[in-house]
Amino acid sequence: MSMEFTYAPAPESRSIVDLKASYGLFIDGEFVDGHGASFKTISPATEEVLAEVAEADQADVDAAVKAARRAYTRVWSRMPGSERAKYLYRIARIIQERSRELAVLETLDNGKPIKEARDVDIPVVAAHFFYYAGWADKLEHAGYGTNPQPLGVAAQIIPWNFPLLMLAWKIAPALACGNTVVLKPAETTPLTALLFAEICQQADLPPGVVNIVTGAGATGQAMVEHPDVDKIAFTGSTAVGKAIARSIAGTDKRATLELGGKAANIVFDDAPLDQAVEGIVNGIFFNQGHVCCAGSRLLVQESVADELLERLKRRMSTLRLGDPLDKNTDIGAINSAEQLARIRELSDIGESEGADRWAPECELPTQGFWFPPTLFTGVTQAHRIAREEVFGPVLSVLTFRTPSEAVEKANNTPYGLSAGVWTEKGSRILHMAGALRAGVVWANTFNKFDPTSPFGGFKESGYGREGGRQGLSAYLKGAS
Repeated sequence: MSMEFTYAPAPESRSIVDLKASYGLFIDGEFVDGHGASFKTISPATEEVLAEVAEADQADVDAAVKAARRAYTRVWSRMPGSERAKYLYRIARIIQERSRELAVLETLDNGKPIKEARDVDIPVVAAHFFYYAGWADKLEHAGYGTNPQPLGVAAQIIPWNFPLLMLAWKIAPALACGNTVVLKPAETTPLTALLFAEICQQADLPPGVVNIVTGAGATGQAMVEHPDVDKIAFTGSTAVGKAIARSIAGTDKRATLELGGKAANIVFDDAPLDQAVEGIVNGIFFNQGHVCCAGSRLLVQESVADELLERLKRRMSTLRLGDPLDKNTDIGAINSAEQLARIRELSDIGESEGADRWAPECELPTQGFWFPPTLFTGVTQAHRIAREEVFGPVLSVLTFRTPSEAVEKANNTPYGLSAGVWTEKGSRILHMAGALRAGVVWANTFNKFDPTSPFGGFKESGYGREGGRQGLSAYLKGAS
C-alpha cells in the first residue's frame, strides 16, 4: 500500500497535507491491510474526517511481533553499533527534511498550534534520533557493563498528546541498543506514526526493525500480553499503567511506565514575576494543557499572590485561541470529544466545590473541541481539581507562607512527575529540588526538554527513565 503525502494550496494560501482516504498497518517493512475493523481519525479543530485507519487485531499483532523477532535475530542485533547509528542518523536527517510536512500533519491530527509542532515537537524528535545515533556504537561506555546486550522485541504504546515526540522517545533508544520495535500510536492520532513508517522505508531501514500497528485498547492489550515480547514501554494514564503492571507480573517482561502527573509550579516572593508569569503560562497552557508534567497546581507565596494573579490574568487575556494551522494561535483544539467532556466535568466540579473560576473573554469556534484557558482561585488541597489530573488548560491556584509549607503542599499528591521553582536564591532552588518528590524539577523555567536529560517520575507517575544515558538502560539486559 503506497503512502504519499503531498502539499496542496488551501484557499487561505496555506499549505496543508493532502491525506489519503485510508491507511493500513506497517509490518515487516510494508504497508498491509489489517484484519480488524477500520476507524476514522478526525480533526479536533473541525471534526472533519482526516482518514480511515486499519485496526490491528490479534493476528496482526502476532504478525508484527514475528517480523520484529525475525529482524532482531537475523539482522539488527547482529549489526555493529556503528552501522545501526547510520540508520538513526539517516532517519534524523529525513525528519529534518520533511519537518514542515510532519508539523502540519501533527497539527491536523492532534489539534495543537502549528508553531508548537513546528518549533518544539519536530526539532526535538530529530534531536532524539541524532542523540541516540551517537550512543549506538558507544554502549560499552554507558555504564551498563563492558558488553551490553539488547533485550529483543519491544512493544511500545504511546499517547495522543505528543504523538511523534513520544514515538521518538521510545524508538530511538530501542534501536540504538539493538532492539526491534512494534509500536502502537494512540487511536486519535495515528497519522504521523504512519508517516514515520514511510520515513523508515525512505531510510532503507531493514524490514521488521520498526513495525507500526494502529488500533485502540484491545490492540495495545494484545501487544502487552504477547508471549514473544521482551519489553513494554508505555506512556499514558495511571489506570492503564497499573493494568499493564498487573498483566506482566510474574513474567520476564521488562517495563517502563510514564504515567500521570499533577505538578506544582512554586513561585516565591523574590521571583521575577513577569518571567514567572511566562513560565506559568507555558507550564499549563502549552499544548492545551495536554502535558503529563504540566504545572497544573500553582503554589504562590501569599505576599505576592495578588500581584502575580493580576499579571497572570492580564497575560491570559492576550492568548489567542483558534485555528491550529494559524501560526499566531496560542491555544489550539482539545484532542477529542471525550477529553473535552472530562475537562468540563472536572471544571464544573471545581465550581460546585466552591473554587472561583475565571477565564478571559474568549469566543470559541462553533465546530471542533475547544476549552478556554481557565484558572481557579480559592482552591484547597481537598478540591478534586487540585488532586486529579485534568489534562487540559485548567490551572488551580493555592498559596503558601513558608518553604516548608510549599514542599508539604507540593508533595501532597499521589503523583511525582515534575515540579517548578521560581526564586532568585540559588540555595533555595537546591533545597527545594532535594525536598520535592518529583522526577524532574525545573528552576526558573518550565517544560524544557532535551534528549540528553532523563525524564520520569515517582509514585503513581510510573517508573523508569526516558532520555539521556539513563534512557538506554531500559533496553539493555542487566541494566536497571
